[in-house]
Amino acid sequence: MGKKERTPIAISSDSYFFEKDKSNCVLVMGVGNYLMGDEGVGVHTIQQMFKMELPEYVDILDGGTGGFLLLNCFEVYPTIIFVDATMDGKPAGTISLLRPKFASDFPSALSVHDVGLKDMIEAVYLMDKIPDIHLFTVSIEELKPMCIDLTTKVKASIPKLIDRILRLSEKLHKEE
Repeated sequence: MGKKERTPIAISSDSYFFEKDKSNCVLVMGVGNYLMGDEGVGVHTIQQMFKMELPEYVDILDGGTGGFLLLNCFEVYPTIIFVDATMDGKPAGTISLLRPKFASDFPSALSVHDVGLKDMIEAVYLMDKIPDIHLFTVSIEELKPMCIDLTTKVKASIPKLIDRILRLSEKLHKEE
């Protein structure tokens, strides 16, 4: 028998964010619409990371299509790494790292999820305590409604993306 696959667990309670001290943790949050093909690469990345043994200081969360329900994350984590798709004209599967300072620094909207995400980020910048935010984007070429599969180039970028996320997480953890 091989390794048993774990099913990602949906977090439905605010208590998750407060059950342990997160002040020395990095949250990796994948956002995107899983039902829009490559636009869901952030969620697919979190699902892959869920199958891995991660360092104790790395927490992962499927942020779905964003929104104000995720604001609790920003209150308890000093560092958050977002993972999202972007249509920036670069070849599909290109990974970029941004340091957004404002909601306008996030990639332009791909679908309706970015309205919720940008609104949420605007609200974060109004909070007393603002986390250190990093954003990994994966370039995509098109949206495919009602499709859960990733294209070959975008899917192939996920292992490299996870490696970059973990290296950045380790660096940020050591800086704290």
